[in-house]
Amino acid sequence: MDFNNINFDALIPEWFKTIVSTGNDLIWTQFLIGLLLLAGLFFSLSSRFIQLRWLPEMFRVIGEKPETLDSGEKGISSFQAFAISAASRVGTGNIAGVATAIVLGGPGAVFWMWVIAFFGAASAFFEATLAQVYKVPDKEGGFRGGPAYYMEQGLGQKWLGTTFAVLITVTFAFVFNTVQSNTIAESFNTQYSIAPWITGLILAVITALVIFGGVRSIAKISATIVPVMAILYILLILFILLTHANMIIPMIISIVKGAFGMEQAFGGALGFTIMQGIKRGLFSNEAGMGSAPNAAATAAVSHPVKQGLIQSLGVFFDTMIVCTATAIMILLYTGLEFGDKAPQGVAVTQAALNSHVGTFGGMFLTVAVFLFAYSSVIGNYYYGQSNIEYITQNKAVMFIFRLLVVIMVFFGAVVKVETVWATADLFMGLMAILNITAIIGLGHVVFEVARDYADQRKKGLNPVFKTKNVKADLSEVETWGENPYHLNEELKK
Repeated sequence: MDFNNINFDALIPEWFKTIVSTGNDLIWTQFLIGLLLLAGLFFSLSSRFIQLRWLPEMFRVIGEKPETLDSGEKGISSFQAFAISAASRVGTGNIAGVATAIVLGGPGAVFWMWVIAFFGAASAFFEATLAQVYKVPDKEGGFRGGPAYYMEQGLGQKWLGTTFAVLITVTFAFVFNTVQSNTIAESFNTQYSIAPWITGLILAVITALVIFGGVRSIAKISATIVPVMAILYILLILFILLTHANMIIPMIISIVKGAFGMEQAFGGALGFTIMQGIKRGLFSNEAGMGSAPNAAATAAVSHPVKQGLIQSLGVFFDTMIVCTATAIMILLYTGLEFGDKAPQGVAVTQAALNSHVGTFGGMFLTVAVFLFAYSSVIGNYYYGQSNIEYITQNKAVMFIFRLLVVIMVFFGAVVKVETVWATADLFMGLMAILNITAIIGLGHVVFEVARDYADQRKKGLNPVFKTKNVKADLSEVETWGENPYHLNEELKK
């Protein structure tokens, strides 16, 4: 059988494509963009722009040592949580997502990525703080939590928590993993002309080895190298920008002009520019989507607000620094084309790098994309596993879930990039709607917890959270007792 001639995209039923297209039109053009902006504005105004007001506090907290768990071991520190978060964010969203946003939405799409990041930093603070408040101990001696937990415990809506758990499982373990494998396959095909089905088969096998065979060494090696590759990628982009320093300001001006339709390099409408920027911005920084809280809940900190600050800083780092640097580098590429018929995704970023630093740039990006995306495949799987375990402990269900993950990793590599991103947009939007609704409903809890943190900081203390110190009803909270982590609340800053 000649796999090279198989149209895998034709295997997707037309009714599914229709649902994805109609769902995206309904959610993104009619509802979600307004919800994201209004929610971010509400969180920003109600907290008196906490993402700016407490920016110095974010940098102070990031250097704190981890707390000691009941087992006597050190937990995950704030800096480790930030590094893990930053490494996971520096990936396909920054590399392929930014390129797609610019090609489809023009330079102005980058401005709207900035907008959603600014307001999203406040949303990230709220959701991460809630994840910490409502986290629960896990069997390994650490913690787990996320939207499903604060929907059940905080809102008292078990059905909503279960619905979100199902949605995040499908979104990350299945849909987002197709994005990752598609990006890897496209990168290898662009740089080395390797057929996507070959890349997909290899990815499926090594993914199966990890999730079925327990070969954790593959995941550990990937997780170890990813932060290094992320730093090298950022340094390479910064080198390109420094060698074109005289063009940076003109590029930023073109971004701002394009954001308001004053300088369109293509035939698209202003609304489409806004939509592309916000879509790709959300995929990259995940603010308000409900995914980051699952990771935020695992950190061992003395007060929930600390992790809220860390996640807020992570959004700024991801979009304002990494995405912006990538965008300017792409805009400096003289061969850049615009419109839905033009090349999209990682192929655009590779072509731009090749033009700036020679074939080394494309080769480096191919390796980097593989590591970024594959580590995300494993991370996305664990998101799904954690939420499957929230729903059921049935081993047969877990086996079927793992099998579907492997199948979707292969399938994502061989279908068209447009289909993959459109499906990701739909499920990402559904997640965001549920999560934002929940954190708005629990906003009063965050206000109380933040007030407690601010009061303790004013007294020169290292804030330690106790449920009795806030007015909000936290009777369902499992973790925060009289003396969490055996800390001395009189510790000075």
